[in-house]
Amino acid sequence: MTCCYDRRDLGLLLLRLGTGGVLAAHGAQKLFGWFGGHGLEGTGHYMESVGFAPGRTSALACGLAETGGGTMLALGLATPAAGAAAAGAMAGASAVHAPNGFFAQEGGYEYAASLGLAATGLAIAGPGRLSLDHALGHVFDRNWMVPLALGATAAMTALVVGARNARVRRRVEGEQQALFEE
Repeated sequence: MTCCYDRRDLGLLLLRLGTGGVLAAHGAQKLFGWFGGHGLEGTGHYMESVGFAPGRTSALACGLAETGGGTMLALGLATPAAGAAAAGAMAGASAVHAPNGFFAQEGGYEYAASLGLAATGLAIAGPGRLSLDHALGHVFDRNWMVPLALGATAAMTALVVGARNARVRRRVEGEQQALFEE
C-alpha cells in the first residue's frame, strides 16, 4: 500500500490547525471568557461601544462564527462554510480596526485580515486528504458550496458592517460642534 498523503495535504493540515486553532481560541474568549477574554457580557459591551448592536447578540454571533468556524476548519469539516463564517467575522473585525491603519502594532486590521484571508483560502482550496471532509466523502465540501458559502457570508457581512458603519457615522455626527455660534 502506498502513502496517499503529499506535501499539499500536510501543508493544508498545518494551515487548518493553526488558523482554526487561533480562531477557535479567539472566539472562546468572547463566548466563555476563556484565555483572558471577557465572555458574552463584556464582549457585548465592547461590541456595542464600537457600533455593533445589539452588543450581546453581536458578541454571540461573532463568537460562534470564530469558535465554530475555527473548530470546523481545524477538523476539516464543512470547510467552505467554516472558512466563510470565520472570514465574515474577521471582515467585521477589520472594519473596526481599519481607522487605525494596517499594522496591528498601531491597532490596525492586519491580524484580522490575515486570519480572514487564510480562512477564505482554506474555504476555496479545500481541506486536503487529512480531514473529516475527506473521511466523510466530501458530503459537506462540494464545489458548489464554496461560492454559495462565500457569497452568502459576504452579503450578510456587508449588511452587518454597513449598519455598524452607519451607527458609528451617526454617533460621530451627533458629537460634532457647530462651526459658528448663532
